[in-house]
Amino acid sequence: MAAEKNVGLMLLNSSLSPFGQRCSIALAEKGLPHEYMEEDLAAKSDLLLRSNPIYKQVPVLLQDGRTIIESLIILQYLDKAFPHTRPLLPTDPYERAQARFWADYVDKKVYGCGSRLYIVKGEPQTPVNVEMAEILKTLEGELGAKEFFGGEHGFGFLDIALVPFATWFESFDRFWGVGVAEVAPKLAAWAARCMERESVSKNVFSPEKVYEFIGEMRKDLGIE
Repeated sequence: MAAEKNVGLMLLNSSLSPFGQRCSIALAEKGLPHEYMEEDLAAKSDLLLRSNPIYKQVPVLLQDGRTIIESLIILQYLDKAFPHTRPLLPTDPYERAQARFWADYVDKKVYGCGSRLYIVKGEPQTPVNVEMAEILKTLEGELGAKEFFGGEHGFGFLDIALVPFATWFESFDRFWGVGVAEVAPKLAAWAARCMERESVSKNVFSPEKVYEFIGEMRKDLGIE
């Protein structure tokens, strides 16, 4: 679809944030031009603090002075506010509900468990490692034989919700012995397909950069 013009959008973001990466991917998929402001999370801007006084976090989407926060809410807002752009959610109400459910699962399970992995030593059979393996298998079951989670709808809401975390997959293996290609090979293949999309490859960190970042975090925490 042709890009919208003069839509008055600004994204306050950190390129480190998988949640912010979701918004950048969605804006690219929709062809929506926008102003981008990179936030230093150690010295947050006055604009960010004013725009999101509750959580004081990125991402924040601004449109003509109005504020939308939380990545999944931002994705849904973009669908409603720009109905003539490529939709992220399917049109069928049941399929939309399913996509929202699984996106919430990603936030609660993939991000939740992945965050706890940061403080775990490299033994492969600790409870959190086993939990992550089961989470990945569950997501692979939802993907099934589909090319993307959106099925006939194609690359969409749930794909965008999950794909920033796909760049963590290599670190799951190298740090914690959770080999995604062995545990959930269809999910690993899905991640590779997603990375072929320009909207994704330009807006997520490389797996190697994620690995280096996690390594530095673990050193700071005294784990490595």
